[in-house]
Amino acid sequence: MIKINEEVLNALKNKQGVVALESTIISHGMPYPENLLMAKKVERIIRENGCVPATIAIIEGVITIGLTEKELEIIASSQNTMKVSKRDIAFAVAANKNGATTVSATMLIAKMANIEMFATGGIGGVHRGAENTFDISRDLEELSETDITVVCAGAKSVLDLGLTMEYLETQGVEVIGYQTQKLPAFYTRESEFNVNYCLETPAEIARLIKTKRKLQLSGGILVTNPIPKEYSIDEKYIESIINDALKEAKDQKIVGKDITPFLLKRIKELTGGISLKANLELVYNNAMLAAQIAKELVK
Repeated sequence: MIKINEEVLNALKNKQGVVALESTIISHGMPYPENLLMAKKVERIIRENGCVPATIAIIEGVITIGLTEKELEIIASSQNTMKVSKRDIAFAVAANKNGATTVSATMLIAKMANIEMFATGGIGGVHRGAENTFDISRDLEELSETDITVVCAGAKSVLDLGLTMEYLETQGVEVIGYQTQKLPAFYTRESEFNVNYCLETPAEIARLIKTKRKLQLSGGILVTNPIPKEYSIDEKYIESIINDALKEAKDQKIVGKDITPFLLKRIKELTGGISLKANLELVYNNAMLAAQIAKELVK
């Protein structure tokens, strides 16, 4: 039921840095063929920084850790790929489905292979209005339970960042700012919320990870990495766009796991593609940092 790519397997055996990558960002986060080009570039960035990429997905019912080019093409171009969270893994395997793994599912599968580092765009979190809908991403629970370090550009800015930080605090998850005291807000470099700790180098982050694992403190670590300055979008502008997209989602009664893909697609349309460019650049930035930390971890 599980297949580990030979390159990934050799890297793990030889104590080379490995970085896990999710596949929902490919199948549901961006249009084809931009998504395929993005996936290949992310893998290339990780290799250029001395590590091995391990993109994770379910291919015809097989949990696959490290995709071939053909498998990447399937996830990027197929119209019937499932969006797989923790609850969907067993069904997708049993039914021989193709599935793209979310942050939570990718964390679980990476842990099966003893991969510590995971790079993504933005994590899920507490949705706006969750006090009425109870719409909270599984990503947060998985971060509290699974011993994985996730590098991201903060929670997606369509979420309630304040409540997301409160939830992470309740679950005991360290939120680290890479060279920042403020929580990044995905499309923008800063929000009004403070992170728990600011660390300045990949080596400092690797030391924290090693310390937590040696102390046998369970749970993940969230490393938030601001989008590069030149691609950051004005906070007031993107917030107005997000509010418009949220209103459309409410009017169309879009809820649950369909809401984030809808919002990202609509925000891209409303910004004339600016948000997609920002999304791509923050993913590349996160992949580079994750590889740098992974390299420090195996020293």
